[in-house]
Amino acid sequence: MKFKALKSISTVAVFAATMGITAVAANAADRVLKIQTSSNASHASLAYLNAEWVPKLEEMTGGTLTVELLPVDAVVPRRETAEAIAVGILDGDLTSINYFSGIDPAFALMGDLIAGYDSADQIQAFCAQGGGKEMLQKLYDTHFPGVHVIGCGAYAREAFVSKVPVRGVADLSGLKIRSPEGLAADVFKRAGAAPVSMSGSETYGALEKGVIDAADNSAYANNDANGMHKIAKYPIFPGIHSTPILQFTVSHSVYDELSAQERTALETWYLAAYNGLRQHFDRLDRKLVARDKAAGEIEVIDWPQGERDKLREIAKEAWNDFAAQSDLAKEVFEAHIAFMQEAGLL
Repeated sequence: MKFKALKSISTVAVFAATMGITAVAANAADRVLKIQTSSNASHASLAYLNAEWVPKLEEMTGGTLTVELLPVDAVVPRRETAEAIAVGILDGDLTSINYFSGIDPAFALMGDLIAGYDSADQIQAFCAQGGGKEMLQKLYDTHFPGVHVIGCGAYAREAFVSKVPVRGVADLSGLKIRSPEGLAADVFKRAGAAPVSMSGSETYGALEKGVIDAADNSAYANNDANGMHKIAKYPIFPGIHSTPILQFTVSHSVYDELSAQERTALETWYLAAYNGLRQHFDRLDRKLVARDKAAGEIEVIDWPQGERDKLREIAKEAWNDFAAQSDLAKEVFEAHIAFMQEAGLL
């Protein structure tokens, strides 16, 4: 059943937006898009977007449009947002592309070229300027034709949390690790670990109960906000493995109903919000790492470059194997490689 909570766009508000007139700030936006995210309710990233950027979208559209960002699994299971968008249960998602790896290995390569990029900034450039957004739209046109891609990007490298010290590739052997689906899990398996797939909302309990030993699990600040470091006292920072790409999509029907000004505002808002989120988390992560190192209650581990290089060589084998599994996977892989070569990353 499609959500009925959305209010139609008033004639006055549309006229005001068209003419560049700002609506009265006290009025709620005429249309609120229900967007399910991959963030836990306690994540610092969700709090930041809600506090700093959601109000800006309403301002940018003169009061005609805003979004409601919902936590992971709030309406549908994390792997089912694309179907929910296509049939109108959700208006859109801001979630991990990795969740759809089981549909096509192309989603795994699109969602995170494990150990490939050095920073979230490089991934944002790939999505916005290197053909990444267009490649993702091609995946959706093939598998979920009711979905329109607004943009994609990353804001932080996953910060590894662990209950035991992991100082190099050899220490991954036999470790039970919560990992994103698809390529991420495959790389950990090749490195000798035992990857376990679960929602981010289940990770704390699994660590606490000993179901898993470690987790490739979100930004350092998000792990701090979730209390992960109280039970997993050997975080690795900077992360060794994942820099997941998140997508921002809406249904084609929602996109078609938006005015030209609203479409431009939504796309511009996403690019600005994710750039702001990346900068915010870079500062916040480093601030928290410095605090924790000074306190001495947890050990923040930074892998030497030699160990990071070993893991990247393992990841390269997985890249090639996944690229061979479908025509779209090959296209995604070639898009990554072309951009990385142009940017001097390979």
